[in-house]
Amino acid sequence: MQYLIIGTNGIGGALATQLAEKNHTVFGTYFQHPKTNTNNIEYHPLNVLDDNIDLSFLPEKLDGLAYCVGSIMLKPFQRLTANDFIQDYQLQVVGAVKLLQLCLPKLKQSQQASVVLFSTIAVQTGFNFHSLVSASKGAIEGLTKALAAEWAPAIRVNCIAPSITNTALAQNFLNTPEKIELNAQRHPLKKIGSANDVANLASFLLSPESSWITGQIFHIDGGMSSIKL
Repeated sequence: MQYLIIGTNGIGGALATQLAEKNHTVFGTYFQHPKTNTNNIEYHPLNVLDDNIDLSFLPEKLDGLAYCVGSIMLKPFQRLTANDFIQDYQLQVVGAVKLLQLCLPKLKQSQQASVVLFSTIAVQTGFNFHSLVSASKGAIEGLTKALAAEWAPAIRVNCIAPSITNTALAQNFLNTPEKIELNAQRHPLKKIGSANDVANLASFLLSPESSWITGQIFHIDGGMSSIKL
């Protein structure tokens, strides 16, 4: 099968590797840090904010797409500007919309296409200083359900909403043993999730094994969103 992974750092990188190890063909994109092609993974530079995105490297058919681009800016609401919200929305939501529209004809060529988007636990569980990311990712959750309805039964669309995960994107919050332990203790499972933990679920949702699942928001967060200890 053939998959496009937009953003191959952190979770996206782990997902690309997992799919390649299952002998699928993976097209991965990067923004700032060039990557070397490996077995079954072909990397291409891509800026989701560009007006003219070139996807000429893709085949005519795609069996799945995962939009793994994200950012984390945590600030008190009064310190955020309207432009902060616009820029974050452009990256998290408009970028996903553009890629999905461009790839829709290729997804339609598959008999079992699947799309995976990413949200955050903060959308459904309110946290201090998360208004920016919660606003953008809340839009992603709404988009997930709308597209799942519109594209059924041909294309499945699901969303994963993790808690803080040990990736480069979250390193400002996990860059000391004390911060790691503090964040781990906030979760009922008393640990921080890894990129592979989240990629395991994404890989399943992209695969035919999840063929009866669409329009869902999956919380993978060490129990934080549903368990109070």
